[in-house]
Amino acid sequence: MKTYYLLLLFLLSHMLLAQKQKSEVNEIAESEMKAASSVLNFVVNPNTLNYDVTYQKLELTVDPSVYYITGKVTATFTALSPMSTITFDLTNQLDVSSVTKDNLSLSFIQNNSNEVVITFQNVIPAGTSATVVIDYAGEPASGESAFETNSHNGTPVLWTLSQPYGSQDWWPCKQDLNDKIDSIDVYITAPSQYVSVSNGLEVDAVINLNGSKTTHFHHGYPIPAYLVAIAVTNYSIFTQQAGTAPNAFPIVNYIYPENLSSAQNSLSVTLPIMNFFEQILEPYPYSDEKYGHAQFGWSGGMEHTTVSFMGGFSRGLIAHELAHQWFGDKITCGTWKDIWLNEGFATYLASLVIQHLDGNTAFINDKDSKINFITSQTGGALYLTESETNSVSRIFSSRLSYNKGAMVLNMLRFKMGDTAFFQGLQNYLADPNLAFKYAVTSDLQSHLEAVYGQSLTGFFNDWVYKQGYPSYAITVQNLAAGQVAFFINQTQSHSSVDFFEMPVPIRVFGAGGEQLDLVLNNTTNNQTIVQNVPFAVTAVLFDPTKELISNGNTIALGLQNIELNSVVLYPNPASKELTLKIPTNVEIKKTDFYNALGQKINTTTTATNWDISALSEGVYFMEVMTNFGKKQIQFVKK
Repeated sequence: MKTYYLLLLFLLSHMLLAQKQKSEVNEIAESEMKAASSVLNFVVNPNTLNYDVTYQKLELTVDPSVYYITGKVTATFTALSPMSTITFDLTNQLDVSSVTKDNLSLSFIQNNSNEVVITFQNVIPAGTSATVVIDYAGEPASGESAFETNSHNGTPVLWTLSQPYGSQDWWPCKQDLNDKIDSIDVYITAPSQYVSVSNGLEVDAVINLNGSKTTHFHHGYPIPAYLVAIAVTNYSIFTQQAGTAPNAFPIVNYIYPENLSSAQNSLSVTLPIMNFFEQILEPYPYSDEKYGHAQFGWSGGMEHTTVSFMGGFSRGLIAHELAHQWFGDKITCGTWKDIWLNEGFATYLASLVIQHLDGNTAFINDKDSKINFITSQTGGALYLTESETNSVSRIFSSRLSYNKGAMVLNMLRFKMGDTAFFQGLQNYLADPNLAFKYAVTSDLQSHLEAVYGQSLTGFFNDWVYKQGYPSYAITVQNLAAGQVAFFINQTQSHSSVDFFEMPVPIRVFGAGGEQLDLVLNNTTNNQTIVQNVPFAVTAVLFDPTKELISNGNTIALGLQNIELNSVVLYPNPASKELTLKIPTNVEIKKTDFYNALGQKINTTTTATNWDISALSEGVYFMEVMTNFGKKQIQFVKK
């Protein structure tokens, strides 16, 4: 009985810790969802598919105290087919004043589809590069979240946040997830008392004759339009040094002055997190530029390439946004259907930081909280349908894209083992066809399969493309000679999956305090698995380290024999023939048949099939002796 009490206390304390744990992932998801909610009216623009953007220079004049932007964007592109016009995504709230090519004016129109359509004087042949310069100005749509001005401690602040479709609200660009700009230069002109922030390295900051200051940033890596960002206010700057030679680099932090002291303390954890990610993944992808944080007015964060915009500086948020520099920035989800490749990875890597810095107990509590949230509803797939990409709440679903994405990665790690799993991730990140480009779910699967040496199609079908989770019912029976039988039955929360094939971890306990962890290779339903256990099992804990997405699991110990659930007689009633269905590891020793008066009428040994055509109609009984004990079954002869 002592073992049962100890087990009960463990479970209760575990549940209480999980309940107390604050779900920071939910807050991050809500922030990113809010960032996208007012601009998710954009669809793939077929008018921008005929060219490849290779370079853009953004020359922007702003004042954080004034809701207005003046811009000049120089765009170099390569024609993918003969082009007489080129289309850029740009809100019609902003007014284009001129477009030039080779210093010659071009005609253009701004239409009601938030496009600027530019007409060339001559057709640009396929494979040819050209450059256009677009001058524009105006007030971005008021209330949109892509371009905002506000204040902190009485000081004006300006920032942008364009995920997923907001870049067009403040600069002419190609908005879709089908092209990355090979490199960018960003020039921000603002009143000289302010500090400006953007992607990449700060090249210089020049005081102009009119008292303004122009700060130049260069980012030399491919970047999607939604990750280009600027911020301007009276930032205080402090720099940390990260990496090791030859990959040493600065972490440049732009902080509101009133929060500098507390932020410096909170951001000190960035260095061990960076070191950990470089250890398990690869060197930081932008080590010849910078990483950094820029404080802004949202409650969560946004993983702008080389500089995450941060509403706070909790460790979980720091880890989440840093993880995105690999998963989301270096390799970006190729469609919004594949958003879990961004958010699931960032969420799981933040959980691995818990394991790395706080230990396994905290990591288990974190996973337990995720599992409870995931299974709070019976359905939901990781991979989005076409219609679901029109719902910002579905794209940024905390339950699915973030938490389920993270736990599916955990199950892949558990199934594959650490060595194969992390090698697969490293190969995925290093793939030249994916690095600094876009990826879809099948790209990740192929890299994991290559190191695992087995197909993962069944796993991905069940856990990524289909819905729901399993509930396990396990019956445990002590056998002779140090063996224990486990009968596993599984039900599914959603009809899209017939059976979730996964290794099932359990922990068994003995009356003398013995403990042993086992993994049951559950490949079919109603399966019997016999394991060697050097003590009599008195208690069993299902999935003690929280490796699986499951809920409603039950364990019966010594209450009934395995065969009561696993041995089935059919058809019943029957007229000619009876068949006994038995699971793996169950052996038939003898079967006795009795009539309704209790008189024995027949005995067989190992048979599992019988001809009963000679029997009279009526009720009969059979007693089946197996290596697990005996079972009585009633049948009707008709």
